[in-house]
Amino acid sequence: MGLDEDALEYHGADPPGKVEIATTKPTNTQRDLSLAYSPGVAAPCLAIEEDPQDAYSYTAKGNLVGVVSNGSAVLGLGDIGAGASKPVMEGKGVLFKRFADIDVFDIELDHEDPDAFASCVAAMEPTFGGINLEDIKAPECFLIEERLREEMSIPVFHDDQHGTAIISGAALLNAAELAGKRLDELEVVFSGAGASAIASARFYVSLGVRPEHITMCDSSGIITEARADEVNEYKRQFARDVPEGDLADALDGADVFVGLSIGGIVSQEMVRSMGDNPIIFAMANPDPEITYEDAKDARDDDVIMATGRSDYPNQVNNVLGFPFIFRGALDVRATEINEAMKVAAAEALADLAKQDVPDEVVKAYGDEPLQFGPDYIIPKPLDPRVLFEVAPAVARAAVDSGAARREIDFEEYREELEARLGKSREMMRVVLNKAQSEPKRVALCEGEDEKMIRAAYQLEERGIAEPVLIGDRAEIGAVADDLGLDFSPEIVDPDDGAHDEYVDRLHELRRRKGVTRSEAEERIRKDPNYFGSVMVERGDADAMLTGLTHHYPSALRPPLQVIGTAEDANYAAGVYLLTFKNRIVFCADATVNQTPDEEILAEITRHTADLARRFNVEPRAALLSYSNFGSVDNEGTRKPREAARVLRNDPSVDFPVDGEMQADTAVVEEILTGTYEFTDLDEPANVLVFPNLEAGNIGYKLLQRLGGAEAIGPMLVGMDKPVHVLQRGDEVKDIVNLAGVAVVDAQDE
Repeated sequence: MGLDEDALEYHGADPPGKVEIATTKPTNTQRDLSLAYSPGVAAPCLAIEEDPQDAYSYTAKGNLVGVVSNGSAVLGLGDIGAGASKPVMEGKGVLFKRFADIDVFDIELDHEDPDAFASCVAAMEPTFGGINLEDIKAPECFLIEERLREEMSIPVFHDDQHGTAIISGAALLNAAELAGKRLDELEVVFSGAGASAIASARFYVSLGVRPEHITMCDSSGIITEARADEVNEYKRQFARDVPEGDLADALDGADVFVGLSIGGIVSQEMVRSMGDNPIIFAMANPDPEITYEDAKDARDDDVIMATGRSDYPNQVNNVLGFPFIFRGALDVRATEINEAMKVAAAEALADLAKQDVPDEVVKAYGDEPLQFGPDYIIPKPLDPRVLFEVAPAVARAAVDSGAARREIDFEEYREELEARLGKSREMMRVVLNKAQSEPKRVALCEGEDEKMIRAAYQLEERGIAEPVLIGDRAEIGAVADDLGLDFSPEIVDPDDGAHDEYVDRLHELRRRKGVTRSEAEERIRKDPNYFGSVMVERGDADAMLTGLTHHYPSALRPPLQVIGTAEDANYAAGVYLLTFKNRIVFCADATVNQTPDEEILAEITRHTADLARRFNVEPRAALLSYSNFGSVDNEGTRKPREAARVLRNDPSVDFPVDGEMQADTAVVEEILTGTYEFTDLDEPANVLVFPNLEAGNIGYKLLQRLGGAEAIGPMLVGMDKPVHVLQRGDEVKDIVNLAGVAVVDAQDE
């Protein structure tokens, strides 16, 4: 089946299209309906009549963007009309929601006349918090946007103009830096003089390019002053007092080529005629003005190349811009998206490209190396950090430029943005904020691993922890240099001969377990898990992480032997925090105890409740089984039942707990309180204690894979000092998250 057939099947599968309307308030009872509509809806209506700004408080206006088009210039398809453009506009709405959690109504207007089109859009201002104009031909798009910006007091943004300008502008900032050239010295040549080209040229001037250094070519050649009367007013502003000529003439000696025209019109000879270390943005789609390979092969010096395609480095993709620009604008209730906000977006993108790239992004792009340089000058579209960098930059620029109608706390704003990407980010932000208030020393046992080194860099840079990398000093330094990480991590090399006291301590702790001093020395020198365990046990580090390259049992064994369990604990346990859209649960034990008895189950419950409180969650615990409160009586069901009884009768237990109960009883309020009104849980449980390791491991993985939950963990509880064992192959963000948990553990110590 070809791509066209796949696309038709994708769009035509029931229900047709790509979007739907979903309710955000309960509508289960007659009272719910009376609040949602008549008579309750009258109260917010009257409030908005009295103060129109209350529409942001009582309706979805503040998070709703209208994507509006007449289908006169659909990318790659041309003038296909309003109705035929609807799949594209629905797709635009999908991107808004996917990347920035912005809701969209797509509006297709059957108007070719710009005045009629603008009048229709302006009349919809009460509906929307912002307007995204899309796929409207030039020069009408300029007239429409200018009029709407004047008439409307909400942001109006024509993405075909400004999106390409902002993203390519970010690329230009970094490309010029890598080429060792100043923006005000660049000679820039444009191929194409449509909406994107004119908007990009204007924006480059805002970034620092001099207008007299911009040469624009249309299908008739260089736009010169001699041709000024032949072109429209938007092209005319870039008419140069130079001899007439074609694109080849314009490129002779130029520093930058910006292609927004048609494929295949730039030759290798043209590239060779450009100045040293040329910058080439060949953004025609699907075929660039010159291919990546031809541009690179044309010269011996560095060619910095960007295209509009995803199969080449440096894709100029508008999805890096519009969702996050609107997010920032909406959140401060901006009246417009002005030049300062657009510049802020470009600068934020340029800065982000210089930061270490998360594993999840690297994996999404085929594990290709992503590091700031000629082949990585702008972030990838799937990088979730774009939201956290661009939206705050745009919002701050709106406030500073006077476009904002609402002040926000920028420290809290990042947390709000993280919550939009999922409950797990919101929960981890609680812990990481605590960690940043008092960072602790965290030993990273597999310190030579690239992921550990990158995690150490992030932990230090973000002030979450004071990382200590355990491993070969020279190898760690070489890896850090190769990664381009500008930091000097603390490194402890077990093989440098200066750790006899660690050998003595390990021998002292394990000599009655058959470990000789020579064996202790071998373990300290060769096994970083023993070294890190002794380091923490002695107080030379506050916490440790391991397990990235080891099986879980072998990674856990050294800290259990050296550090052991806490004074009030006999057993350690592994806990996963699972986050859903509107709910979180802690699942224990999923990694350590195979067949716990009632004593172990009770202890696991206490430790997991303590962990929940570190995430600012008040625990409600359920001891799970396949029976409900004695409906089945055998050895297996008696263990969780007895554990729950012990906990309920313990005066030191200050959280609700009950069991044994089935999983759906524990998490469904109608079953829990409707059928079993005697239970000590008045709300569904958020701490789920499984009867054995097999059930716990199966349960959390099913919830994660089929229930759509995001997992944080496993977090080890019950240890005497903070220790966490990673899963083999965890990503850098998992290491950073568990290090944050370890720091908070150490703070509590």
